Amino acid sequence: MKIFLKCNEAADVCNKSQYEEAGLWDKITLAVHLLMCKLCRNYSKQNVKLTQTIKSANIKTLCSEEKQRLKTRMQQEGNIESKV
Repeated sequence: MKIFLKCNEAADVCNKSQYEEAGLWDKITLAVHLLMCKLCRNYSKQNVKLTQTIKSANIKTLCSEEKQRLKTRMQQEGNIESKV
């Protein structure tokens, strides 16, 4: 097990951590890296801010049935090709 990450590895762990996919060891090695690397600390802060912004946006998407109805309607009106 290595404790020192390269910046690209730290970015990967940071992304995993945002989606709660990082294990305990990953989080520990990321914390050690962030203590030493200002660029990755800034990346991590921006990543957290982006995640919070997206969660607070309360974005709603169409369910698959609604998407299909919309697609059919657009095809009937000639707005999109039937291959789409």
